[in-house]
Amino acid sequence: MQQVRAVVAMEKDAPVTVQTIQVPDPGPGEALVRVQACGVCHTDLHYRQGGINDDFPFLLGHEAAGVVEAVGEGAEGVAPGDFVILNWRAVCGQCRACLRGEPWYCFATHNAAQKMTLADGTELSPALGIGAFAEKTLVHAGQCTKVDPGASPAAAGLLGCGVMAGIGAAINTGRVGRGMNVAVIGCGGVGSAAVAGARLAGASRVIAVDLDDRKLEWAKGLGATHTVNSAQTEPVEAIRELTGGFGADVVIEAVGRPETYKQAFYARDLAGTVVLVGVPTPDMELPDIPLIDLFGRGGSLKSSWYGDCLPSRDFPLLIDLYRQGRLDLDAFVSERIALDDVEAAFGRMHRGEVLRSVVIL
Repeated sequence: MQQVRAVVAMEKDAPVTVQTIQVPDPGPGEALVRVQACGVCHTDLHYRQGGINDDFPFLLGHEAAGVVEAVGEGAEGVAPGDFVILNWRAVCGQCRACLRGEPWYCFATHNAAQKMTLADGTELSPALGIGAFAEKTLVHAGQCTKVDPGASPAAAGLLGCGVMAGIGAAINTGRVGRGMNVAVIGCGGVGSAAVAGARLAGASRVIAVDLDDRKLEWAKGLGATHTVNSAQTEPVEAIRELTGGFGADVVIEAVGRPETYKQAFYARDLAGTVVLVGVPTPDMELPDIPLIDLFGRGGSLKSSWYGDCLPSRDFPLLIDLYRQGRLDLDAFVSERIALDDVEAAFGRMHRGEVLRSVVIL
């Protein structure tokens, strides 16, 4: 058992606090990871706000990279000293999705069996089964993906959630290919990553759409060829005008709202693809789209879970592209902060002032 400092959300909507927690030694199939960097993601704020569930207190943080310190009996794939990115979808290899050759849809992902606790023994609920706003965390070995140790931990850790979700929405879910026209609606961290993914896949035209000119500038820096401020210009017409009147081959919706989903639906070309990677709230309902339009426009309407990624396949590949200078992960790191600064970072994130704040440990 080890005692470390960590960021904990004790109750709904209360400011987070830095507390001393207890981390068990790894048991069978588990790994103890010394966290080096962890991004501040909207999902952590959702936990703090009670938007995920009510299993308080939460140990926040999940978008992380670090070094394996110890492993338990039977742990496979990693060893002490390995530099790893943590992931929240450790595939089982045995469920119906895994057995049909689609492990990125694994229906039986798993986490560490043992619980981390507060000093008084109160069990903590780790965000997405990780809990990485901590000096050390306990995870299942399958949640650790070994990558090139030459990568910056601050950049590498972002593949653990938001950046992977965006890149994967373009490449894995949307199947963006060479010469395609792509539009991305919503250019925060995930949307900007979708822009980067579309460019990486060879799209000829990447149209970034947002209400905020600052975010549009971020998107341009990551590969957008055109930008549309939807507070000033009707986005569907603007996207059609930029694509010869047809619409985009792939439209990625990275906001998670009915209004923007409807824009994405009508901004795509006939037989085009809409990818929903923005996460809606449970009360939101699909906008009033006539059924004849669903039929007549054809194509595909897809949801992207974690960028439909397979960590063992995608993380090492993207880190190699980063190391080659072909994927600028550093551009997503807006600021480096300490554990004590997480609450303030939530405010900057909510106001759209940063792509990512990254806690450095």
